[in-house]
Amino acid sequence: MTEQTWSQPITKIEPNKVAVRGYRIDELMGRVPFAHVVYLALKGELPTESQGRVMDAILVASVDHGATPPSALAARTVASGGAPLTTGIAAGIMTINRHHGGAIEGCMRVLLEAVARKREQGQDAITAARELVTEYRAQKKRIPGYGHRVHSEDPRTVKLFALCEEEGVAGEYVEMGQALRQAMKETLNRDLPMNVDGAIAAVLCELDFPPGMGNGLFAIARTVGLTAHVFDEITAQRPMRRISPTAQEYSGPEERELPET
Repeated sequence: MTEQTWSQPITKIEPNKVAVRGYRIDELMGRVPFAHVVYLALKGELPTESQGRVMDAILVASVDHGATPPSALAARTVASGGAPLTTGIAAGIMTINRHHGGAIEGCMRVLLEAVARKREQGQDAITAARELVTEYRAQKKRIPGYGHRVHSEDPRTVKLFALCEEEGVAGEYVEMGQALRQAMKETLNRDLPMNVDGAIAAVLCELDFPPGMGNGLFAIARTVGLTAHVFDEITAQRPMRRISPTAQEYSGPEERELPET
């Protein structure tokens, strides 16, 4: 390399050839599912079939949560002002932070700390969880990834953990996530469900993703939902309207069964 040259390990471009992490895109197309390619781009290697199924579930779990989250409201508001599709989507993505989607990174750091403590001190999960919850409470620190404004039991968490067990991905971090819920119930007298951000955090720890990537996974998935919301705002709603976070209703299909495969 010369002094003016810098390198990146992600994508190589040559005449008539594009390769991501060494794999030609035209060979990935039609053969490797999108979720597996997301895993490849971020981690540098293709996932196993089990890891790929779990990655797919993470992306599906985060695809949308209605019109009331900050990301959807921001995206629709910007689109209502006349902005193009991509500007509305970008506005929604910019709201993903500590209290919306961003709990993934924070929860990953807590889980990594708790499991490291468990290993160092030779504790079981619940003992390490109780100690950590007690310390966080004394310091008035909140453990991210728990509690939900709508769900008393987040169905996405239940499904994701069940799939992890089925695929042999669940380990110390999923166990610690559940132990922290029990420890908070004992210490705080409140049963706070692990929400989908917390569940994704635990699974990403199992997959050995760095915490700094956690919020990116949420953003990748939520871009799909935001695209749908912004397009609806542009094509089906009046411009410059007052968008209420509560005075809205769903008008799509009623619950339906998946087709047989």
